[in-house]
Amino acid sequence: MAAVKQDKSVIMDWLTTVDHKKLGIMYLIAGTLFFCKAGLMAVFMRIQLMFPENNFLSGQAFNEFITMHGTIMLFLAATPLLFAFMNYFIPLQIGARDVAFPFVNALGFWIFLSGGLLLSTSWFFGGGPDAGWTAYVPLSLEDRLGIDFYVLGLQVSGIGTLISAINFLVTIVNMRAPGMSMMRLPLFVWTSFISSTLILFAFTPLAAGLALLMLERIFDAQFFNTAGGGNVVIWQHIFWIFGHPEVYILVLPAFGIISEVIPAFSRKRLFGYTAMVFATMIIAFLGFMVWAHHMFTVGMGPVANSVFAVATMTIAVPTGIKIFNWLFTMWGGKITFNTAMLFASSFVPTFVLGGVTGVMLAMAPVDYLYHDTYFVVAHFHYIIVGGIVLSLFAGLFYWYPKMFGHKLNEKLGKWFFAIFYIGFHLTFFIQHLLGLMGMPRRVFTYLPNQGWETYNLVSTIGTFFMTAGVLLLVVNIIYSAFKGERVTVADPWDARTLEWATPTPVPEYNFAQTPQIRSLDPLFYEKIHGDGTMKPAEPIQEIHMPNGSILPLFISIGLYFLGFGLIMLGMENPIISPWIIVGLGFAITFGCMMIRSVKEDHGYHVPIEQIKNELPSKGEK
Repeated sequence: MAAVKQDKSVIMDWLTTVDHKKLGIMYLIAGTLFFCKAGLMAVFMRIQLMFPENNFLSGQAFNEFITMHGTIMLFLAATPLLFAFMNYFIPLQIGARDVAFPFVNALGFWIFLSGGLLLSTSWFFGGGPDAGWTAYVPLSLEDRLGIDFYVLGLQVSGIGTLISAINFLVTIVNMRAPGMSMMRLPLFVWTSFISSTLILFAFTPLAAGLALLMLERIFDAQFFNTAGGGNVVIWQHIFWIFGHPEVYILVLPAFGIISEVIPAFSRKRLFGYTAMVFATMIIAFLGFMVWAHHMFTVGMGPVANSVFAVATMTIAVPTGIKIFNWLFTMWGGKITFNTAMLFASSFVPTFVLGGVTGVMLAMAPVDYLYHDTYFVVAHFHYIIVGGIVLSLFAGLFYWYPKMFGHKLNEKLGKWFFAIFYIGFHLTFFIQHLLGLMGMPRRVFTYLPNQGWETYNLVSTIGTFFMTAGVLLLVVNIIYSAFKGERVTVADPWDARTLEWATPTPVPEYNFAQTPQIRSLDPLFYEKIHGDGTMKPAEPIQEIHMPNGSILPLFISIGLYFLGFGLIMLGMENPIISPWIIVGLGFAITFGCMMIRSVKEDHGYHVPIEQIKNELPSKGEK
């Protein structure tokens, strides 16, 4: 007799779930909390810089905030927020019932969260890391405990990110529905696939570099210490051969979101689909060829600087292809300017501005003037906020009905867009001018009468606007949960891709029958050439699903103890031997891995009767 799913309490269901949709929501919640934490640090830093010789923050607190702000935003906010949409919608868009390895999917989330919490624990042990988010040596070799939390926290969190990326790769290669060839994949799936490939090749050098830094800090190795024959520049190469692909790890899925939203609300297919796919591949390839443009002032010499400058400028070509394809998609379309489309369309000129300043920074001789000034800060935030955050907001308003069963309020959404977008440009556009006027980055105060006061005041006021916008989004989410327009139909936007063919709310098995894919934009194709519903590729039959497991949570707890124990080696007079904590972490982690290896778990089957009862009626499709 087939096994049937056992009922659990709500809390245990979420703690043990391996359902990609629930994990996507958990990534969304965790990423949002880290985003708010890092955003609050940014507000405090801007208040400190609001006036010359301000004493709102001390220099030490400012250094800790600027380090944690950058680290959290990139590793613990932007990445998991993108992973939230990737987790939820990749299986739906390719016609799969889950990711390839559901257990590993849950494991990736809990390990990411464990690493983030380990990094955040630093606040309770003398303060956070303070060597900058790039942790340049020899500064990061100094005897400060916060940097140990940075190294071990990112090591643990990086493991979760890496195994999740491998899971996405296998899912996209192996789990596609019949007829879903690679050149019929939605652009969001393509960009997620290429981003996951970048994670595979970029996070490994980061893990190696952090391991070397850990060995140097805890066990007194001599990789970077010049007095012991080490080389400080090696760290910069190791970090940036991860660090620059990391920008594309984040921005490529953002491109994918824009490539979903713009066609949906322009009522047109994406212009130049094939060119978009190959442009994405070229961007990813060139992304590994340009890391040393962060090091033009190191002294690599004119030949190396010239090679990296030309390679950096070359990336503008495939990016330009994407920009024009988005514009041509909108050209002549019947555009609906709802909140999602406002964010998506505003992304295009904003990202172009960030790209233009990137080409300016790619010119090695000019970079000597821009380097380590607020011009670089402005450029970077036009890419990260103007590119990634705007696309995340577009994706949130677009996919929210499918994820939560109701729409976000459009009036509040448009106010949120206006306030946030104005605040963003007020905050960061002015910083280009501050950089050209010579204001260095990473300084916690400045002297008066240098012409910087007004610009810094305007920049901080812009930050208040952005904060007000985010608070308005929170109000919107709460208001819509109670008063928002309920969505019971599968496709409230009259969209084009496969996730909108599933019922709302999406059943645990996604598709009662695996769909047959007949074209790019398969749902739109069936609307034009069929009856508007996907044709099944199989009869209705029992569906095999994986059981939940508490082991991923316990493994992540074990890794937390393991990392914390290694950090304790740098503490003075710890109340318990660090090796006991290390041993406890090892025992929990490998004990759970052993249990997973020897305990057979065959999952359960959803009976045919239940599937038939949950099939949507004609009026709900």
